Amino acid sequence: MHAGRDLFLEEMRSLGLPVSRETRDRLEALVNTLGRWQKAINLVGKATLGEVWIRHVLDSAQLLPLIPKEARTLVDLGSGGGFPGLVLAAVRPDLDVILVESDARKGAFLGEAARRMELPRQPTVVVSRIETAPTRAADVITARALAPLGQLLAWSAPHRSPEAICLFHKGKNWQAEVTEAMKDWDIRYQSFASVTDRDAVLLRVAQFSAKGLRDR
Repeated sequence: MHAGRDLFLEEMRSLGLPVSRETRDRLEALVNTLGRWQKAINLVGKATLGEVWIRHVLDSAQLLPLIPKEARTLVDLGSGGGFPGLVLAAVRPDLDVILVESDARKGAFLGEAARRMELPRQPTVVVSRIETAPTRAADVITARALAPLGQLLAWSAPHRSPEAICLFHKGKNWQAEVTEAMKDWDIRYQSFASVTDRDAVLLRVAQFSAKGLRDR
C-alpha cells in the first residue's frame, strides 16, 4: 500500500501539486477506512483495490487545478467510496463539501471516513436520491463514473450557482456523450486528458442550459 501511496505522491509532484504531510495523512485515513469497509460493501471495483492510490485517489486529485481558487462550495453527486468528493475535501480543505449518496451503507462509510480523516471542515453527507436531495448553490459540481452527460447536467442544474462549473470524469466514449447531450442542452465545455487513463478525459462544463431556455 505504501508503494502505491509513494507513487501517488510522486505523480502529484510531477503535476506541480505537492501534497503536504497533513493531507497525505488524511488520504491514508480514507484509504485505510475504505479497505476495511470494502470487505462488507462494494465501494470500488475489487480489481482496483490494490491500485487504489492511482486508480481512485490520483484520479480524483487531478481535478484540483480545474477548481477555481475562489470556489467555496462543492457538491459531489453519487459519492460512493468518496471519489472524488472526499479526496477533494482533503486537498482543498477550505471547501464546504456536500456528498450526495443514495445508498445508506455507503453514506455511513462516507461519514466514518470523513471523521477518521479529521478534516478541518467536515463534509455534509446527504443520503438521498439526487433528484430529491436539497438543492445547493454550489460553485463546483463533480461526479465520477455515475451517468451519461445529459443526465448529469439534468441532475446538476438545481445545485449550481450562476457561475458554477461542473467537473465530470468521462471515459473513451466521451465525445459521443457530448454529441448526445447537445440534442437537449446548449453546452460550453473543455476536455482535459486524464493522467490515469489515456482514453479518459476530465470534462469541465462552464455553462449549460436546456435547449430553448435561458441559462438558469
